[in-house]
Amino acid sequence: MNDILAGMMSVCTPTALLLMAGGVVLGIVFGALPGLSATTGIALCLPITYRLGPIDAIALLIGIYVGGISGALISAILINVPGTVASAATTFDGYPMAQKGKAAEALGIGLMSSFIGTLLSFLALIFIAPTLAQITIHFSPFEYASIVLFSLTLIGTLISGSVVKGLMSGVLGVMLGCVGVAPGTGTVRFSFGLVQLSAGFSQTPAMVGVFALGSQLGLIAKGFKAKEDQIRQCKMHGFGMPFKEWLHHTPNIIRSALIGTGIGILPGIGGGTSNLIAYGVAKSTSKYPEKFGTGIPDGIIASETSNNASIGGALIPLLTVGIPGDTVTAMLLGALIIQGLTPGPLLFNNNGVFVYGLFTAVLISTILMIVIEYTGMRWIVKILGVARYMLLPIILVICMTGVYTSNNRMFDLVVMLFFGIVSFLLSRYGFPTPPLILGFILGPYLETYVMRAQQLGRGSLMPVFTHPVAMAFLVITVVFVISQIVKNRKRAKAQGDNPIEEVDD
Repeated sequence: MNDILAGMMSVCTPTALLLMAGGVVLGIVFGALPGLSATTGIALCLPITYRLGPIDAIALLIGIYVGGISGALISAILINVPGTVASAATTFDGYPMAQKGKAAEALGIGLMSSFIGTLLSFLALIFIAPTLAQITIHFSPFEYASIVLFSLTLIGTLISGSVVKGLMSGVLGVMLGCVGVAPGTGTVRFSFGLVQLSAGFSQTPAMVGVFALGSQLGLIAKGFKAKEDQIRQCKMHGFGMPFKEWLHHTPNIIRSALIGTGIGILPGIGGGTSNLIAYGVAKSTSKYPEKFGTGIPDGIIASETSNNASIGGALIPLLTVGIPGDTVTAMLLGALIIQGLTPGPLLFNNNGVFVYGLFTAVLISTILMIVIEYTGMRWIVKILGVARYMLLPIILVICMTGVYTSNNRMFDLVVMLFFGIVSFLLSRYGFPTPPLILGFILGPYLETYVMRAQQLGRGSLMPVFTHPVAMAFLVITVVFVISQIVKNRKRAKAQGDNPIEEVDD
């Protein structure tokens, strides 16, 4: 109890509070700018922490982390460009909602969902951190492979229109994710002699190309048809929905928070995957899946709750076993080492004040995040009032700047252009882009874990039958696929359509 009180008081100093507030603002800016992220913000501020004490340093970095994940929803909703990969699914319903003149409502829903997701993951961080971390640390490649395989089956829930086209888009995403060094063998493949492709396509330029450049090319093709008059009438009204309607979405909120926290615990996956999975699960369990992608709150809630819930999830293995859950916590690991702290079980015993100070920093940063973003939203919404022909070059310059500064490589701009053209052509000919993204992100994970599982099984995958958790996920995958097929056939039969070619899911 003494450590808890001392930890809370250590973060409630004027210096720590100012650093947290500045970190949240900086994180929101970096999260909202396409191509930049919380990782970039922490990397830039890491040298500053050399002269700070452990509590002040972690207060600043946690503020950037929380603000960066939440800030990405702003550009995702306003201009259909996810500030980070973690808000990719937010564009599916957030941007269509903004196009209907409900940008303020969409932002309010996204902001409130971010707050709830972070708060729930904070509770998980406090109460179940040690237990969850000890369970997942014993996961083998068989468990990881089965989890990723199940996640890939969610491509079916992201398909609108032709199932065949949706699956082709997903397969294309997996193929693009295979470019680069093959896991296990070290062989460079599909590089076509280009040294720049030896490491594969970077996620940042790929995501910006698909969501930013692809959508802007689509607008150019349509002739800049914008609804400026409707957009200028947007005003903030609470958090997008009445309280009773928020209660109606409680199952979606809890489910998405659990998905975000659980995936955040798994090393290396993080919010970039959790938001897509949570969106797919929300759609597959919805009573009106055909409305997803048209601008409904359910999709925004699922995406933003899950990606912010991954914050607490990613911190769990970092603090308890010293393994970062994503790229941001990898940077935090470096910051802790700089301060002379060694993450792991002994951290709770030897530095209890610091641990509870970090917990308190997450809570305070979450409160600062919702206050700062909500206060500034009324001016942020005015971005939509700018004429499209003026906004387009600004968006493109921001995207190009963010993509270039992420790795300082001109080749990343070429990657962005390539994925932008691919996205535009897919959309032009009726191929959905969400399966492309899910396949691109999860494909390499599946290949890596299957390869490791095969090595662990000495060339065989049969040992999977000795792993109960892996088998459970495989059974869930089979059941899920069968249920989706049955659901598609019933819906197609009811509509009088061909159940293979024209299924609205």
